[in-house]
Formats: sequence, C-alpha cells, structure tokens
Amino acid sequence: MTLKKLELSGFKSFGRKETLFFDAPIVAIVGPNGSGKSNVAEAFKWVLGEQSLKSLRGKRGEDLIFNGSSALGRLSRASVIITFDNADRRFSSIDFDEAIISREVFRDGTNEYKINGSVVRLRDIVELLANVSLGSSGHHIISQGEADRVLNANQVERRLMIEDALGLKIYQWKLAESEKKLAKTEDNIKQVESIRREIAPHLKFLKKQLEKIEKVREYKNELRLLYRDYLKREELYLEAAKEKLNRELSVGRESLARISRELSVEEPVKERQDNIIEAENRLRETESRVRLLRSQKDELARALGRIEGLLEIREKETKKLAPGVKIPLADAEQWANQIDNELVKLEQATDLAEIKKTIKDLRFSLKDFLVNYEKKAEAGREPQAEILGLQSEHEKMKIKLDELDQEETNLQTEITQEQELIAHRRQTIQNAEHNFYELKAEKSKLEAHLESLDSRRETLAMEENNFKRELGEGNVLLGRELLDYQDQPVDWSEVENEDRNKQEERRRKIERIKIRLEDMGVESTEVLREHDEVAARDEFLGHELEDLAKSRESLLAVMDDLRAKIDTEFTSGLTKINQEFQRFFTVLFGGGVASLEIVKPSKKTVSFDLSLVQKEEMTTEENDEEKEVGIEVNVSLPRKKIRGLAMLSGGERALTSIALLFAMSQVNPPPFLILDETDAALDEANSKKYSDMIENLSKYSQLILITHNRETMSRASILYGVTMGADSVSRLISIKLDEAAQYAK
Repeated sequence: MTLKKLELSGFKSFGRKETLFFDAPIVAIVGPNGSGKSNVAEAFKWVLGEQSLKSLRGKRGEDLIFNGSSALGRLSRASVIITFDNADRRFSSIDFDEAIISREVFRDGTNEYKINGSVVRLRDIVELLANVSLGSSGHHIISQGEADRVLNANQVERRLMIEDALGLKIYQWKLAESEKKLAKTEDNIKQVESIRREIAPHLKFLKKQLEKIEKVREYKNELRLLYRDYLKREELYLEAAKEKLNRELSVGRESLARISRELSVEEPVKERQDNIIEAENRLRETESRVRLLRSQKDELARALGRIEGLLEIREKETKKLAPGVKIPLADAEQWANQIDNELVKLEQATDLAEIKKTIKDLRFSLKDFLVNYEKKAEAGREPQAEILGLQSEHEKMKIKLDELDQEETNLQTEITQEQELIAHRRQTIQNAEHNFYELKAEKSKLEAHLESLDSRRETLAMEENNFKRELGEGNVLLGRELLDYQDQPVDWSEVENEDRNKQEERRRKIERIKIRLEDMGVESTEVLREHDEVAARDEFLGHELEDLAKSRESLLAVMDDLRAKIDTEFTSGLTKINQEFQRFFTVLFGGGVASLEIVKPSKKTVSFDLSLVQKEEMTTEENDEEKEVGIEVNVSLPRKKIRGLAMLSGGERALTSIALLFAMSQVNPPPFLILDETDAALDEANSKKYSDMIENLSKYSQLILITHNRETMSRASILYGVTMGADSVSRLISIKLDEAAQYAK
C-alpha cells in the first residue's frame, strides 16, 4: 500500500485547489517561511482524524477554512482528500484498488467524513487507519517545533505514543469498547434483577392461585384435544356430504328433466284408443259385407244348381234334335260390328272393373245373339230354345258367382289387414301405456328423492351452522390456536365408515366439559393468563440474566485476551524499538547507550485517548497497574559523563528524538512518515547522517520531508515548492529529480 496523492481545497492558506502526487519514495516540500508548507503536514493530520485544534494552530473549525484575501474572497468550506493505493487490499474492508479518505469542514464547525465517496463516522476512519498504524496521535507526523515531543512527554504519554507506533491502538480501542459494554451489561444485570425482585411476590401469589385452577388447564387441554378431533372429523364429513349431495342433486335434476321431456312427447292413450275403435268399426262393416256376400253366394249357388238340373233334363230331351242351322251373313256382320264396338271400348278402358264388365257384356251379347238367332231360326222348336235360355242363365249366374268370390276374397284381405292393424295398435298402446306409467313412476320416485335431498341439504346447512358455532365457541374458550385443528391426523376412511352417533357422542362430551368450565367461572382463565404472562416475563428475565452473565464472562475473557495481547506485543515491540533505538543512536552519536525502560509514574491522573475520537481525562485506580505503566528514556553519550535527558543540549535532544522516532517507525512501519523540519538544528555532518537514515527508512515507508536543508533535499526524487504571492494564497510548484539535484547543488 502506498500514498498516491493529497488534494487540498480551501484548507488554511490553500485558497485554490492544489494536488500533491507522491510518485517517489521520498518527496520534499520546500519554501520560504510563512509560505504555508507546514499547512501540508497539518492537512495530513486533520484528514486522518486529528481533533485538537490547538495542534492545528487554530481555535475554531472555521480557522481551518481560507479566510479570503484582497484577490480571493473567503470560502465557506475546506476539504482535504488523501488517496492510497489499495491494490494489495491492506485496507481489507475496502474492496477497491484505491482507498480515498476525505474530510470537509464548514463555517458552522460541522465536519463531514467520507470513505470512497460514502459518508461515514469519524470512528469508522479511526478504526480503518488503526489497522495500518496510522492515526492522529502524530508518531508518523512530526510537525515543526515538535521533534523532541517524545522526549518532553511524560512517561505515560510516551507509552501511548509507542503503543500507537506499535499499532496497539486498535486493541486499546477494542478494550475500551469492551469496558463500556461491560459497564452497560452490569447496569442491565442490576435492572433485570431489580425487576425480578419486584414481580417475585406477585408471581408467588399467582402460583398459589394456579394450583386452584390447574383443573381448568386440564379441562382445556382435554377440550382442545377433543375439539381438534371433533372439528377435523366434522369438517371432513361436511365437505364430503356437501359434495355427494350436490352430485346427487345434479344427477337427479338432469334425470327429472329427461323424463319430463319423454313424457311430453308420449302420444295420449285416448287418441290411440279412438284409432282402434275406428279400425274396429271398419272391420265390423267389412265382416258384415262378407256375411251378406256369402248369403248372396249361397242363394246364387242354389239357383245355379236348380238350373243345372233343369238344363240336364232338357239336354237329354233334345239330344236327338238336328244340329243347328247356319247363321245368315247379314246377321253375322251385324253381330260382328257390335262386337267390334265393344272391343274399341275395351281398348280405351283403364279401370279393371270396367274391363271385366265389358268382357261380361260381350259374352252375354254373344249368347243373346245365338239365343235370339235360334229363337228366330227355330221358332217352332221350344225345348231347344228353353235349353239355350237355361244355358245363358247358367252362364250369367256363374259369372255372378265368380264376381262374388272375387269380392269376398278382396273383403277377406281387408279384414286380415284391419285385424293386423288393430292388433298392432293395441300392442303399441300397451307398450306406450307401460312406458308412460313407468316414466310416471320414475318421475314420482325422482321427485320424492329430490325432496329428500332438499331436506338433507337443510339438515346439512343446520349441521354446518352448528359446526361454525362450535368453532366460534371453541375459539373463545381456547383461542386462535384451535384453528390448527386442520393439522389433526384423521383419515377420511374412518369418517366415511363411522356411525354418526359416535360423532354425536364426541359433541356431547365437549358440551359437558364446556359446562364444567362455565361453572368454574371466567376468572380462572384470567388468572391463568396473568400467571402465564408474569411467569413468561420472569422466565424471559431469567434468560436475559443468563445471557447477560454469559455476555459479561465473554467480555471479561475478551478484555483479558486484549490486555494480554497488548502486554505481549508491547513488550516484544519495545524490545525491537530498543534495538533500533540503540542502532540509530550509535549512528548519530558515534557510540553511546540508549534505551527505553518501563516504569511507574508518580502521577495518578493521565490523559488517555480511549475512544480515538476525542481526548478525555481519566482518573486511574491505584491498583490498575496496566494504566500506570510508563516509559522512561535512558541515554548515555559517548566520551561524556552525561546521563539522562535533562543533561542533553538542544542539538543532542534533537538527535536523540530523531533516533527514537526512526526506531519507532522501523518496528511497525506506517505507510508514510512526515518530517516537518526535524533537521533544522543539525550541522552538516549530522545532516549527512540524517539523510542516510532517511534513505534507509524510505525502503519501508514513504517519506514526506518539509525542510530547508540542502543535504536532505538532495535525497528527494520530487520537490514541491510552496510559494505565496500578494494574494496570500499558497501555490505548489513541482520539480523532478534532475531539476531537484541541480537546485540542491
């Protein structure tokens, strides 16, 4: 981690924004007295959290803001921004390649701190810097006139400076925080114990009352179990019953609608009976005609029989008669014309009955012609004429008989058809009546079933209301936890196959327990609730005491660990500082002895920076050895009988301070060191030694030197010159290495 740059804007004499880039191990800042170069060192201290305005040569916060000049008006705020290269993540809490810390002060004295642009507390910045051995205490920033501050400080102050240099402030801060937490924990323990003592008598009284109402608790527990089982079973039953009822209602209504439609399309029985009666009337009429026809046939058959008998007699009498005479041509032509006319009619006829009648007429006409001819030809021969007449009559009767037979056959066919029609209609009526009455019966059955389902629905509604009432009463008696009855393990198959009387027995048992609870009164429930609340509060306070006791033990353990760690690291660090102190002291003085010794100061009151935020006065206890421990500096110059700091000259004190400061910085090197004219009192020989040490130190920390010493300037890679013109504003001028070397010579 390296320091990259410092930006000043409105801070003290820097009225305009100025930026210093630290691209080299050693950077020197030079300039005439009063130009504002020491303001750079103070800017470092201020942005790193310094709270003492006195150490910044001011009295109020607004003293740090550029107050204006003849050329530039005064500003309303001042800010300093310091940027570190954090690629190695030494600032572990900042996950960026740069760590940017800024501080801004306003005319009203308000300060604002930021880390990478986010507003933070001063405490956050102090804790962040403590992890990398930086802070506002000043072991890494030695300002003008304070080079021997480590020697002038009392023993305890000197220890604090060394602890700061060793990076122990973070542990001291944690220790102080733990002490504050411990004190607060002790206060909390006292408060909790006081509250428990206050509620103890009342809790004792409630416990006695609890013995009287323990039975109420037992009843409620039993009631809770019964209620959960009862409600779960009842809910399952109601849900299934409603689902089954709705399903049956839907099926029944659909069936009733279907039957009603079928009944509406069935033919009325009366209309079908009228059709049968009509057919039967037609049948009787046809049968009557057949009987009449048969009577006519019988009479005709008897008459035909008489003619045949008589004809047989006459034919016997006329056997011996001569054969018939020839028919004259004129008569034959006349008769032929008559036949021809009749045939023409026959060809034109379309009705079968008319054709048959025409054929009969032709036959009769032929017979009549022959009979008439015989009568004319044989006027004197009576027997033969009679035979011809009988034959003609016989022929007519046979034709008539044939006609009657044909008519009878036709009528008989009609009778058969009518009988079949009547039988079919009767069967149809029978089937229709059967279906009709079956549908009627089914409809009545469905209507009765639907009425029973409606009744069942009303019953279910009552049962559901009873269920809701029981749920409400149970909620009043047992609280909302009763709603967890739905988690009760009840199998639906148990409910489905169970007799409802068992559920009714459960309900009656619940009612009996509720009556007992009512007889005990509501006061028992109130006392129970109050006891539970007080007992719960007492138990909570007990747990609080246990937690607080554990927290106290944990804090004490942490504090012991922190003290042990501080002592261990302080002791080992002091050993290393002594080694480096002796080495630097030998280099500067050419020999001698220098060391730091742990002692107990005589003073009882010290200034101790516990919070790292602001210094406060703390009175130490006589038996607190850790806070009384201080550091004494022992030196012995070579070739002189001088021992102790009081015997050193000003130059010797300056060299001793430099040796000690450099030694402190070597044990736990901070990212950078600022030396503000610490070489002012050195002669040429010591300046060279001082510069050699600076080059060695630059391997571990970046060095920012504010100096007038040419030898010191010659070791810098970058020079910043600070000037101030007539406008009283400090400005920066940078010079690279080659320019700096020329300038130094």
